[in-house]
Amino acid sequence: MADIETKESAYVVDKLIAEDIDSYLDQHEHKTMLRFITCGSVDDGKSTLIGRLLYDSKMIFEDQLDALANDSKKVGTQGQEIDFALLVDGLAAEREQGITIDVAYRFFNTEKRKFIVADCPGHEQYTRNMVTGASTSDLAVILIDARKGVLVQTRRHSYICKLLGVKNIVLAVNKMDLVDYSQEVFDKILADYREFAESIGIENFTAMPISGYKGDNITTLSENTPWYKAPEYAGVPLIEHLETVEVLTSDDADKPFRMPVQWVNRPNLDFRGFSGQIATGVVKPKDKIRVLPSGKTSTVSKIVTFDGELEEAGAGQSVTICFEDEIDCSRGSVISVADAPPQTADQFESTFVWMADEAMVPGRAYWMKIGTQMVSASVAEPKYEINVNTMEELAAKTLELNSIGVAEMTTDKQIVFEPYTENRQLGGFILIDKMTNATVAAGMINFSLRRSQNVHWQAVDISRKQHADLKNQKPAVLWFTGLSGSGKSTIANLVEKKLHRMNRHTFLLDGDNVRHGLNKDLGFTESDRIENIRRVGEVSKLMTDAGLIVITAFISPFQADRELVRAMLPEGDFLEVFIDTPLKVAEARDVKGLYKKARAGELKNFTGIDSPYEAPRNPEIRVDTTKLSPEEAADLIVDTLLGDV
Repeated sequence: MADIETKESAYVVDKLIAEDIDSYLDQHEHKTMLRFITCGSVDDGKSTLIGRLLYDSKMIFEDQLDALANDSKKVGTQGQEIDFALLVDGLAAEREQGITIDVAYRFFNTEKRKFIVADCPGHEQYTRNMVTGASTSDLAVILIDARKGVLVQTRRHSYICKLLGVKNIVLAVNKMDLVDYSQEVFDKILADYREFAESIGIENFTAMPISGYKGDNITTLSENTPWYKAPEYAGVPLIEHLETVEVLTSDDADKPFRMPVQWVNRPNLDFRGFSGQIATGVVKPKDKIRVLPSGKTSTVSKIVTFDGELEEAGAGQSVTICFEDEIDCSRGSVISVADAPPQTADQFESTFVWMADEAMVPGRAYWMKIGTQMVSASVAEPKYEINVNTMEELAAKTLELNSIGVAEMTTDKQIVFEPYTENRQLGGFILIDKMTNATVAAGMINFSLRRSQNVHWQAVDISRKQHADLKNQKPAVLWFTGLSGSGKSTIANLVEKKLHRMNRHTFLLDGDNVRHGLNKDLGFTESDRIENIRRVGEVSKLMTDAGLIVITAFISPFQADRELVRAMLPEGDFLEVFIDTPLKVAEARDVKGLYKKARAGELKNFTGIDSPYEAPRNPEIRVDTTKLSPEEAADLIVDTLLGDV
């Protein structure tokens, strides 16, 4: 294998560093930053291209070059030549297979700009990794193997880039050295891609014939493609385009001022400021601002950073803003220009990229993180799923791993937002599973639903407290949960009888009874069970508003759904009562004969048999029915409710 020429390739110290280190540092500090990704199909040369960029920009030290030479001999894929992909593919599995699995981030810089590049996997199964890389990028380099042309993953990644608002796209037709630098091949690929790009709304892109391995048109124009200099082509090498393309923050600076509050800065009694990164726009002292969702207004008194006060701050800067007035503002609030604030709503149409191995469950409550806001959100059954290859809108009941679809979403309280096309930070979000804390989806808000904007709370004169005072009791929900046959209904009935004898105003909602009326349209699938509990939770909330003690007896097998109901009520008003009966004991009772049917396969989605039951982790009351009789259990529950235990 040919040795690497260390004189040409080793890290070269900039002359300015030796002559004037302060000037060098100042120049480096004020360089703009471009974040970009490389994506495309498997083995299109993404990692090789990034390795070449690092190599040609002199960002590799001599010891790294030595290691690269040794690794190329052991696990390289270029025969006796240097395999630049090894500079990026660091995982053992990546080197063994010669593919990229995870997103790899690398930093390099030139005299004109600093760069952070994300090398994204090409396999369809790693689409979620690609979404992660694209979500913060200003530019995408979509690679195409000149021998293969436009492939399925080329279309998929192009569509995701468009979806995530990546406005600058470079179509890099790679491995031109393997097709003899043919202009005809390049033009054919360009025409095919242009037709597809127009169909998904990509209006502009820059096409380049390159060879990441040989270095053609990477840092300088190649003599192998003299035809590339013609007026109909870009006619510039890749690095020059990366150095001069306009970054997204330039657009953000022209938009109205927005800053999500990340932290309330209160180091002492004499200082109170609100810290965060400015998403869009510019702010100055004396500017009129509005804090959302409260809507309170004030004036900026000063803008503070670690280095002192600023006369102006803009998009991308992290600052602390102080107000002239003491108004309510906390983490999750959004500070905006007073006369052009963002919207608030609690129901939206959104586009989702599903990133979890488990399919989406319509109606299930997930944590939604949007900017610095965290709320509970549920997603309805998808309106449609998008076939990325054909752009067809297909009917779907759920979203599977790597699926892209559109659905309506509801949050438990109003959030501050803007459509994703206008503001990435206030329009992009992730969904988090409440049980595992795993990120299950990335989403983009399209718009708020009209009913969210036009349906308002009607003020009433008789309050929740007045209803309760009239009944001389504290409202509460006793939420009985447990397996079928555990004794929930029996014990709940005894509890209501005891409370009734004590002149307490109660109402019992039993699972079977509710399904004869309110929820008669629901079945027993996972999504129907979730909707069943949601409706009962809403009814329970209304009844506690009327001052009642509500007793519910439902299997309610999912922890997330019980927590959803808990979140509907004031703190302390929801008491989870776990009727803890082992499956073997519950099945032995089998009062209704349901276990027998489930075991025979006649009853699908039966909890404990072919549908899971998630036992409460920290219930307020736990009843062990193997040790307590129904009467004793009822006494324990009543005593706990009334504060005697």
